[in-house]
Amino acid sequence: MQADRIEALWGHVHALGELARQGRYTAAAQRLGISKAAMSQRIAELERAAGVPLVQRTTRSVRLTEAGQQLVERTREAYAEIERSFADVRDLAGEPRGRLRVTVPVALGRQQIVPHLPDFLRRHPKVRLELDLADRLVPLAQEGFDLAIRHTAAPPETHVAWTLCPTRSYLVASRAYLRRRGTPKHPQELAGHDALSYPRAGDTPSWSFEGPGGERVTVPLHGPLAANNSEVLREAALAGLGLAVLPDFSAQTALRTGRLVEVLPAWRPVGAFGDHLYAIRPYSPVVPRAVQALVAYLREALARGFAP
Repeated sequence: MQADRIEALWGHVHALGELARQGRYTAAAQRLGISKAAMSQRIAELERAAGVPLVQRTTRSVRLTEAGQQLVERTREAYAEIERSFADVRDLAGEPRGRLRVTVPVALGRQQIVPHLPDFLRRHPKVRLELDLADRLVPLAQEGFDLAIRHTAAPPETHVAWTLCPTRSYLVASRAYLRRRGTPKHPQELAGHDALSYPRAGDTPSWSFEGPGGERVTVPLHGPLAANNSEVLREAALAGLGLAVLPDFSAQTALRTGRLVEVLPAWRPVGAFGDHLYAIRPYSPVVPRAVQALVAYLREALARGFAP
């Protein structure tokens, strides 16, 4: 059979798949927006080209023959991919719309992402946002997420990563704690203090600092509390339980109001948290408009500074 003749029948194969789904010529024709007679003609032409019956007709229903079922099953995913691709391309031309599933760490989400979402949704009323606040690193494609917001120094190379903004960490304590225990002058003195740490799987609790001239110092930690949430660590520091290393978006308000004090300002904590916020997405040739819109909005919003 000539190639141009086969290409002319591609739409007929799609019609056969729709007939398999609907089970009736009338319903399949309505689904495709054609007449019942045109639907019957397409199936007949396809059968003549194939040289075997593809459909078994009875007075009440339609069933595919083994050959027809085989043809539908082998082409189903190809047509589904065409539909998805066309939807993606159409999405590029219109305003952002549809469901957008986003996963964000709990503290970061509560403090810096959620406050911006009402304005984003007002700007894009056809977007329906599903937000998952979780500190576990979920497999995005496997669990159906369109985007992840991550606080990290190294986004995964297997994904697309957009930089949202830089961040930094602070070593902080309450004034009451420092009056009681004294203010350390060098990172080595932290070994004798109460540390409020963020646990890392398999790691011995420690903090690392970079000082003037690039000097690096790592000190072991001992303290009454470890928690995998920067809000919890901040509240413990405010209660005077010890020193804590916090990301700027968790510490800034308490530092600004004087409820927490930066300790060892000449030494920069390194490795405790990431140095940038990223929007991360599994690679795909087409990025939905809703994803593009949210990334652009968060870049703009976070460039103005973190929410108080």
